[in-house]
Amino acid sequence: MEKIRVAISGYGNIGKAVELSLMQNPDFELVAIVTRRSPESITPITKNISVIHEDNIDTLVNKIDIMFLCGGSATDLPKQTPIYAQKFNTIDTFDTHAKIPEYFEKVDSTAKENNHISMISCGWDPGLFSTMRVLGSSILPQGETYTFWGKGVSQGHSDAIRRIDGVKMGIQYTIPVDNAVNEVRRGTNPVLSTRDKHLRECFVVAKEGADSQEIERQIVTMPNYFADYNTIVHFITEEEFKENHQKMPHGGFVFRTGQTNDNKNNHIVEFSLKLDSNAEFTASVVVAYARATVRMYRENRRGAITVFDVPPFMLSNLSNEELRKELL
Repeated sequence: MEKIRVAISGYGNIGKAVELSLMQNPDFELVAIVTRRSPESITPITKNISVIHEDNIDTLVNKIDIMFLCGGSATDLPKQTPIYAQKFNTIDTFDTHAKIPEYFEKVDSTAKENNHISMISCGWDPGLFSTMRVLGSSILPQGETYTFWGKGVSQGHSDAIRRIDGVKMGIQYTIPVDNAVNEVRRGTNPVLSTRDKHLRECFVVAKEGADSQEIERQIVTMPNYFADYNTIVHFITEEEFKENHQKMPHGGFVFRTGQTNDNKNNHIVEFSLKLDSNAEFTASVVVAYARATVRMYRENRRGAITVFDVPPFMLSNLSNEELRKELL
């Protein structure tokens, strides 16, 4: 078996989860972890793995097949991905939905110019949920699509909170509005605004001397993250945060409601996830799509791609014959 050689850039929640997922996929080989911290401060789970400062990433050129970019979407990935795509094939979890088109164009041009492939916005949403939305709307062209997230921890939103000056610790829970979910399940096809569908609840530990009112103002008015939602901000102690907010559950639903036979028959398609660990499930998705990305590179695909570009068989480590026998 030819191993897919990889490196992980960023050793936070997603980076550590990717490492765990790689352990379950024997066709991958972890070569290195890249960090902007002191390499000596990183202790990988995998033994005998190099830890490299990001200033020295050139030492990995031609030594890996793909780089997992595990930074945050708010500030890390928009800067890092175009740089890394000059040197490596990459895969990332950029999840600021409103900015995906411009992010795609920037990464696409860089990857093509440097003869690389870059999978962007991979995970469960954007990612698996995106695929479900395409399937639903393609199969039931007359209808409505609804997406609900939670209840659970949004890593991207939590990261955005922690980037605010004066925040020591922060976490955000996305909570579906029950009445809205139930209306969709009943097939009433409600017209729902962003604010109608979700509540965002934040728990923040402020640094000593920080202005909590200013922190709250920056959270609730943050574009692309909180401004369009009813948002509740709680300020709590560090002890309470560590006791009650260390886990990262998440999940959600994608619905497609539609009609056939001149609206005589109604149909509801529902895809749902219930996750104990947002990070670990996200990483599991990313590893599967990294396999596909490397395969597409070896078939001479270049530039930026998304989950929409990947045939399902490329995600699996099984042969096409095995897939037809066992899963078709």
